[in-house]
Amino acid sequence: MALILHYHPLSSFCWKTLIALYERGLPFETRLVNFGDAQARAAFTDLWPTSKIPLLEDAGRVIPETSIMIEYLEQQHPGPVSLLPGDAQAQLDVRLWDRLFDLYVMDPMQRFIGQLLRPEAERDASALAASQAGLAMAYDLIERRLGPGPWAAGEHFSLADCAAAPALFYAAIVRPLPPDHGRLRAYFERLMARPTVQRVIVEARPYFAYFPLHQAIPAEFLGEPPPA
Repeated sequence: MALILHYHPLSSFCWKTLIALYERGLPFETRLVNFGDAQARAAFTDLWPTSKIPLLEDAGRVIPETSIMIEYLEQQHPGPVSLLPGDAQAQLDVRLWDRLFDLYVMDPMQRFIGQLLRPEAERDASALAASQAGLAMAYDLIERRLGPGPWAAGEHFSLADCAAAPALFYAAIVRPLPPDHGRLRAYFERLMARPTVQRVIVEARPYFAYFPLHQAIPAEFLGEPPPA
């Protein structure tokens, strides 16, 4: 029985798991979750009560939470490509970066977007400002902590980079990366050039119109030719 990923192509957390699956070259099926359909939503909630996407199924076993999904795949579906190093200390470095991107980049970005999804009169200005401040802090932290290697935790693309790519893609639209953060900007460019990251961006293009800041998405990610 194939792996099944319940997901939506626009979701940043779904990108994280998709990138890991593509990096590992694992065969899997996708099932688009339609929260607008009451019956479909109820069926999905029966699988996992938080109703959060993505959700992974493997031979009837339900695996929630993206970091756990990726570690589960490492353990249960080993292969020539690994997203976790063998060394215990190096694993801690990868997991720390994973948490930093999820908690300090992905989370404030999503909180900001969540406010934009509300009617303008109901938006919380202090929450919007707090999200922007959180992203500014995260950018400074990443800039200071990035090492000389090409990826977040060193020489090899890892779980940490699976988290970083979607977090920074959307966050950079909410709050552009500072021009004086050279390491962060170079890392961002490497992430965006990664074939697996390009793949999830292409798959999301038909849905970008539903993103509240779709008009701010750079043309390069929309597949548009550069200006003459």
